[in-house]
Formats: sequence, C-alpha cells, structure tokens
Amino acid sequence: MVKKVLLAVGALLLLMPAALAFADDPKPPEPGQLQAAVDAVWVMLAAILVIFMQAGFALLEAGSTRMKNAGHVAGKTILTFGICALAFWALGFGLAFGNGNPFFGTTGFVLTGLEDQAKAAFSSLAGSDVPISIKFLFQLAFAGVSLAIAWGGFAERGKLPVYFIFGVLFTVLIYPIVAHWVWGGGWLAQIGMQDFAGSTVVHLQGATAALVATLLLKPRIGKFNKDGTPNLIPGHNQVLSVLGVIILWIGWFGFNPGSTLSAMNDGFFGYIALTTNMAAAAGGVAAMIVSWMYFGKADIPSMLNGVLAALVAITAACAFVEPWAAIVIGALAGIITFFTAQWFEKWGLDDPVYAFSVHGIAGIWGTLSTGFFATSELATRAGGGTPVGGAGLFYGGGFHQLGVQALGVAGAFVFVFVLSFIILGILKATIGLRVTEEEEIVGLDLSEHGSYGYPEQMKKLQGQSNVTA
Repeated sequence: MVKKVLLAVGALLLLMPAALAFADDPKPPEPGQLQAAVDAVWVMLAAILVIFMQAGFALLEAGSTRMKNAGHVAGKTILTFGICALAFWALGFGLAFGNGNPFFGTTGFVLTGLEDQAKAAFSSLAGSDVPISIKFLFQLAFAGVSLAIAWGGFAERGKLPVYFIFGVLFTVLIYPIVAHWVWGGGWLAQIGMQDFAGSTVVHLQGATAALVATLLLKPRIGKFNKDGTPNLIPGHNQVLSVLGVIILWIGWFGFNPGSTLSAMNDGFFGYIALTTNMAAAAGGVAAMIVSWMYFGKADIPSMLNGVLAALVAITAACAFVEPWAAIVIGALAGIITFFTAQWFEKWGLDDPVYAFSVHGIAGIWGTLSTGFFATSELATRAGGGTPVGGAGLFYGGGFHQLGVQALGVAGAFVFVFVLSFIILGILKATIGLRVTEEEEIVGLDLSEHGSYGYPEQMKKLQGQSNVTA
C-alpha cells in the first residue's frame, strides 16, 4: 500500500512541471502565423526533394554512359551543384528575382538571409510569407537542375575545367535572366506567359546549353561510321538508370507542387501532384509501346526517357490543365521525344543522354501545351486569385495564349543558344572543350580523376584485354 502511494506521489511530482508549463503557455498562434509556419516547412521539404533530384541525375547519367566514365559522371554532379550554389547566392538569385527592369534584377546580391533585405529587394517573391532563406534554397534547387541538364551534352568527352567556368557563367549570365523574364516580374510575366514550374525556365534552358555543347564537342569516338550511320553505345547499367528515374519522379513532387510556395492554399499542391503523376505515367507507357512498335522489342531506356519527357512537359502545365489533359500532354511528350531522339541521331547529333530530346523538345511541347489546354479557372487559381495568362485554344481562349507561349519559347531558346555558343566557342578556342583522343579512349574516370568508379571490374577488363593482345 505504501509503495502504491509513493508511486502516485512520484507521478504527480513528475507531471507538475508539465502542468505548470502548460498553464504558463502563451496564447496559441494566430491563423496567419500557423499558415506561415506550415508553408515554410512545406517549401523546405520541397527544396530538399528537388535537391535530391541530383542523386537521380547522377544515377541516370552514370547508368546511361560507359563504365569507364561512371565515376566522373556521378562525381561531377556534386561538383557542379556546389559551383551553382556559390554563384547563385552571390549573383544569380538577385538577377533572377531582385527588383530591376523587365530583363534582369538589380538588387538582392550576396544574400544575407535577413527578411528586411528580402522585403526591399525581392518584390516578385512577396506573395509568400516563407522566409527568404528557404525561398533561396528552393530556387537554387531549380538552378541546379537546369545546370545538371546542360552537362548531359558534355558526357564522356568534356574537360573538367569547363565545368568550373561554364557552370559559373551559366548560373550568373544565362539561367537567371530567363528566370527573371518569367518568374521575376520580367517582360514575359507581364504579357502572361504560363510556366508554372519551369518547362522553359529550367528544362529548355539546360537542354539548349546541352545542344550547343553537343554541336561544338562533336560525336564521341566510334559513335558514327564513315557513311554516317550511328553505332549503339549502350550505357553500362540499366538498373542504375531505372533507379535514377524513380528518384527523379519522386523529386518532381517537390518540383511542381512545391512551386505553390504554400501547403494551405486549399490543397492546390495536391491537385498539381495529381496532374504531374498522371502525365508521367502516360509518358512512360506511351514511349514503351511506341518503342515496341518501332524496334520490335520493348526498349527500357525509351520508357525511361518517356517518363522524364512527360514530367518535363507537365512542369509548365501542371497548375493550368485538367487531369485528362495532363495524360494527353504526357503521352504526346513520350512519343515526340522517342522519335526526335531517333531523328537527331540519324542527323549526326551525338547526345549521349538525349538531353535535348527529353528536356528541350518536351520542354517546348509542355510550354506550348498550356496554349491549348489551360482553363481560365485554373489560371486564376494558379495565380492565387490573379490570373496567370488566360484560357487555351480548346477552352475558348483563341490563339492568344498559344502565341504568348510560343514567343516565350522562342525568346528563351534564342537567348540561351546564342549566349551558350559565344561562351563555349570562346572556351573551345582557348582552353578547349574536349579531352584528347587518348584520354577519351582510356575513360574520364582515370584521365581526369586518377581512379575508376569500378576499379576491380576495370582492372579485370584490362587484364582480359592484355591477354587477348
């Protein structure tokens, strides 16, 4: 009995501090404070998901290239994201989202993270109460994705020093300018361009830079025969590529829904997740079926590219179109990307990871698609009550929105192509873009880093080659 009493007293003593603390608690947070806190957590989570897409790119590109380059391809993902983070913090973020003129921002450089600075320098981001440091991380993640796409055109033959120089210049002279045009209150925003999460801003920009690199670097050794016919250079690990695409698919739920910058806007981020997922599913299935009809075999890399192309396409349209339209957009993206990849290769373009087909062509289609399928109701909802553009052709909007979208695509493509060509052309004439023939044959793992991504396996293959010789 005494023991029970002592236990009860002990329990009361333990509970007293909690009870007193509860009694002394301040008033519960105001609804606005609660919304700001939830939104901040949501955008931070979305930023983490988008940054984690770098792991998807590393696995996809490493699996899609040869074993002798796998370590290099995966490792440069870390290097270039670090370069991008530093350059975007110093200059890129201000150029993209700072107050300025219709073409670029002129405030907010060398971000301090202070909210007073944010209110004065970033009017284009004032619609959300999320702290400026979290907004920066979210937008940095997007810039990092665009740069990762650009490196696809350099695969298996680009010099490592070029990654440092072009990475900085892309992040401060190319990407933020188009971002400002569309998302920073620039001239394309002023005429109502619809690109909710970046089919043009992120994907077309990166893909256009990749296209320029592919043209200037020329094809890999052994890719084409003397008569111009292409040879298949398969990636070394389809399982890595599949895992990379799964990670990218998951990361896209930060990419598109996170662009609401709010978790409490009537659950609109959930609707965007729905359209994103339906498009991706349709793209993968459509590309697999088309490849089966074309090759006589169901091609796994084509299916993977179909998923990615659909995700790229729906990135612009996810907030503006109905679910059935998202399925159509995704399926067409998968089909278009499959055929353009075949055509570009036949025309002599060696794009090892099909960067321009997957991110460029699909980015163009996705941006144009809102000119067909956008609804006026969703355009208003996407803008938080202020319409972003208008209805598409199939919803009574005529050709106006389609014309705006086409102008935005053309302006972004020309700007990025010309500036990338100038920068990479200068680098080619000075330090050179491409490794030597001997270095390319040995592989970039060894020639650029002094070790292989798969040391045991490569030593085994070298031993077999010496025995054969």
